[in-house]
Amino acid sequence: MKTLKDVETGKKVTVVKLHGEGALKRRIMDMGITRETEILMRKVAPLGDPIEITVRGYELSLRKADIDIIEVKEI
Repeated sequence: MKTLKDVETGKKVTVVKLHGEGALKRRIMDMGITRETEILMRKVAPLGDPIEITVRGYELSLRKADIDIIEVKEI
């Protein structure tokens, strides 16, 4: 299983599945990260946290702990 945490900067991926449950999963979905959504990995902070992605036309910063539940595949 490849998660968003494993994606290199500049690569595009598609969301396969969101693992987990509860408030974290709901918050991720409310941000627009749902199944079959394309994500572009833009930047990773110097210390590795947070990361910046582009999803549905806007930039979003996420903590590495939060992106562990996002399973992806490369386009």
